[in-house]
Amino acid sequence: MSQPRVIDNRSARRLFLARQGLAFPPHRKLSDAGLLELIEHLGFVQLDSIQTVERAHHMILFARNQTYRHKQLARLHEREAALFENWTHDAAIIPSRFFPHWKLRFTREEARLRERWRKWRDGDFESELASVLQHVADNGRVLARELGNDDEAKPKTNGGWWDWHPSKTALEYLWRCGHLAVAARDGFQKVYDLTERTLPRAHLEPEFPEAETVDWACRAALQRLGVATSGEIAAFWDLVTPAEAKAWCLARKDGELEEVHIETTEGGKPRAAFCFAGEDPCAELPEPPKRLRVLSPFDPLIRDRKRTERIFGFHYRIEVFVPAAKRKYGYYVFPLLEGDRLIGRIDMKHARERGELRVKGLWLEPKVKLSAARRGRLEAELERQRRFTGAGRVVFEKGWLRS
Repeated sequence: MSQPRVIDNRSARRLFLARQGLAFPPHRKLSDAGLLELIEHLGFVQLDSIQTVERAHHMILFARNQTYRHKQLARLHEREAALFENWTHDAAIIPSRFFPHWKLRFTREEARLRERWRKWRDGDFESELASVLQHVADNGRVLARELGNDDEAKPKTNGGWWDWHPSKTALEYLWRCGHLAVAARDGFQKVYDLTERTLPRAHLEPEFPEAETVDWACRAALQRLGVATSGEIAAFWDLVTPAEAKAWCLARKDGELEEVHIETTEGGKPRAAFCFAGEDPCAELPEPPKRLRVLSPFDPLIRDRKRTERIFGFHYRIEVFVPAAKRKYGYYVFPLLEGDRLIGRIDMKHARERGELRVKGLWLEPKVKLSAARRGRLEAELERQRRFTGAGRVVFEKGWLRS
């Protein structure tokens, strides 16, 4: 039996960059149709409310094309309904043509979420489900704050998901299970409506057997990863179980799929993975842009932290929930991509009240130096970020260059 083909580490990096949209020309004019094509290429874009510099979904798209503008995403989502919001591994914006395959998730979520949230909320949200759904059906679009808190004697707080009132919990449950959709955003607050009033009928009506959705999810994930283990395939959309992805791979091994070995960084043991047979995924890979780019902590390139470490040799953890005294870097530190390497991280903030993009700290990886050329690339990227966020100037705080 022949030995599995080995994909060298540099090719693995470039392959993943290409499949994650980071090898495209970043200055090519991006139309709305081009933006939809980009999101379909990625599969989804994670949403996050933190706005230290800019919200995650906008940063993810801007990292791939500097001509991207916020209003384009709103048009595709709210006016064209070409995108919908729901869950992958987290809240995300997803092409609407993928919606039929989310029906499997909705079916599986109904019982699982009800059981989990019943323990969390003592079941109080369940009594609200029918009335909340009827309210939306009768009255149209609604924000959670418009439904109020049933317990008027309870002090109002600014708590997070753990402090949702029953009606808000019911809205989220109905959304997570597909009965409601996010029709728009008011700031960053969800505006809910019935799913059938929100998405085009062409995306609502198709029904796929469970096996077809499992096949679609595994196939589409592998296309976007290039090479992957069955666990990575399952985790991509979080639509299928690890057991389903493993069975899918094993059923196609030595046929439609080929096992390959991926070289890791620092001479580590090669990692066994799968790719589609009959093709060389690393053939004619584009040269990644040489510019330096800031990535969101939720960028799909680094979402799988273990994969990031194996392929790029870059250890990254977000420290939002780490007590300040125990943080190694900072509250919300952004990875830096240069060419096909992750070369460091930067702590920066858009101080909106002062009109400044403030650089608080820069840490480069071992053996990476801040040469004059690299400093120029850093300053060029910070200038792009300044224009994108609308800040008036870039300010480097004292002691910003860290060892």
